[in-house]
Amino acid sequence: MASEHIDTRLLEELTEQSQDLNSDALRITRGALTDFEQAGVPARRWWQRGGTLAAVVGGVGLLGAARAVADSPSAGTSADDIMALQTAASIENLAVAVYRTAAGLPFIKDGNKTVAAFIAKTTGQHQAHAKAFNAAATQAGGQAQSGPDPKYKAVVDQTLPTIKTPADVVKLAITLEDVAAQTYTRNVAQVSNADLRKLFASVAPVEAQHRATLLAVQALLAGNAPELIAIPVDPAKLPAAAGSVGFPDAFYKTDNASPITEGALQ
Repeated sequence: MASEHIDTRLLEELTEQSQDLNSDALRITRGALTDFEQAGVPARRWWQRGGTLAAVVGGVGLLGAARAVADSPSAGTSADDIMALQTAASIENLAVAVYRTAAGLPFIKDGNKTVAAFIAKTTGQHQAHAKAFNAAATQAGGQAQSGPDPKYKAVVDQTLPTIKTPADVVKLAITLEDVAAQTYTRNVAQVSNADLRKLFASVAPVEAQHRATLLAVQALLAGNAPELIAIPVDPAKLPAAAGSVGFPDAFYKTDNASPITEGALQ
């Protein structure tokens, strides 16, 4: 069947739903951090003069900057909460470093434009996530985590010298996005503060969406069809598995979630 006879309305509806997911995540994240701040001694809002979080999709998501200025700990938080936030920030810091390195590789920079755009936008999202987690950690009386997750930094350091193709980059990125999504999903049940649960619950699906996108890209690269990695997509040319490869699990697993102490400051 010719592509011009394909009804693309469903695809457009799914794209709109994806945009709604990121918009909802933005709203919940900002609301959770506002409520978290107000639970303690008033401080200047973490996003003042630091930019805003903007929601866009299609290879986009949360962008912006955040700044935490706290005068005292927020009520209802524990040492474990602070460690969970610091570990989350360390995972985000590492993701930013990896995506920045990937963006400078010749076969990414001069390669598929959609992949390059995804990497650029996703880098901004991870920067925003790191700043949000550090904002909450600082407000809770802890220190901001500027370093990378030590466990996965070792994996990255071992893997980067072996990267030769876009598929290698995608494989490494999938690992980092997956551990982020799994960790934040588990953190929802581990932190003691309701606003922190909202924070982790709002970021986890964005990381899961990153992974889903990367799994689809990985499948097209493995199928020798890099030309199909494009926005807008031509649905008539996509393989049948394109509709399901990004979502291999009915429920998101947490077997590989990082412990709260993994990236915490000592």
